[in-house]
Amino acid sequence: MILGAATACFTYMSLEDTLAYLKPFGIETFEPSAGGILSRTHCDPAGLLASPAALDDYRAVIDRSGIRLSNLKAHGNIVHPNADVAKAHRQDFVDAVLLSEKLGLTYLNSFSGCPGEPGGGTYPNWVAQPFPDEFARLYIWQWNDVLIPAWRELARFAADHGITRIGLEMYPGYSVYNTESLLKLRDAVGDIIGCCFDPSHIMPQGMDPVAVIHRLGPVICHVHAKDSVEHPRNIAVNGRTDPKMFTHAADRAWMYRTLGYGHDQKFWKDIMSALATVGYDGVVSSEHDDCMMPTQEGFEKSMAFLKEVLVRGKSTGSWWNHH
Repeated sequence: MILGAATACFTYMSLEDTLAYLKPFGIETFEPSAGGILSRTHCDPAGLLASPAALDDYRAVIDRSGIRLSNLKAHGNIVHPNADVAKAHRQDFVDAVLLSEKLGLTYLNSFSGCPGEPGGGTYPNWVAQPFPDEFARLYIWQWNDVLIPAWRELARFAADHGITRIGLEMYPGYSVYNTESLLKLRDAVGDIIGCCFDPSHIMPQGMDPVAVIHRLGPVICHVHAKDSVEHPRNIAVNGRTDPKMFTHAADRAWMYRTLGYGHDQKFWKDIMSALATVGYDGVVSSEHDDCMMPTQEGFEKSMAFLKEVLVRGKSTGSWWNHH
């Protein structure tokens, strides 16, 4: 597996300074955010596409760093009920695809998004249960009339420009939030839909990362290494669904955490072993979203932890079978 880093948490530094900071940790690849709901500080596809000179400079910064660009991430809501937001996020996705083509990248990461309701609306409407019946009807409309057609269109466009995999994160609040919904969209759109596997998004839902890895297997095209902690005392009272802000750490059902502050090495070694078992040998990117620890402290602790559990080599079988 390949040691990587997501750089969205370092937007207070330039790309050049960020890569210089990452280099001593042995980082091999990085993935910058490229629009949608995240910053363009480390990658502005529209600007780079509009200026060949700027694109040359961008490539030069990366080449000098010695760290490879693994992929772009365009995390938006391409089916947002607000037409202006949906248009902007779709354009960000399109620009990320076009820039990926110029940079020789074959996959990018995103969210599925979540539609609203027929007739428009202001906010996405995440359907979490089928009763009353209007929720069931809304769910069917969202998938059949909005989500699937939108992703079929964007998947065709991406494939036409050299993208072989679109890694969607399973994220609660969006239509693709668990294993079943990811595979539902993949079945409808095609094998170009893959999984950017982030355990921190599924563990608070009660899902077992190892079981999910074995279910998805080769569907996984990228991995984010980010931990979470679940608070049983709060879950026992209020359940796992929790809209409170992350500043209310003591009262929430769960929190994103630095690697090792939610689950121990054995837990994460089991995750890495499961990934190796299904044949995954791609990038594992450290991603910092811990609201309880400063960015650089959290990142550095995650790096030390990740290096202990990451499976770096690919086994060729039992040594005693080689003579």
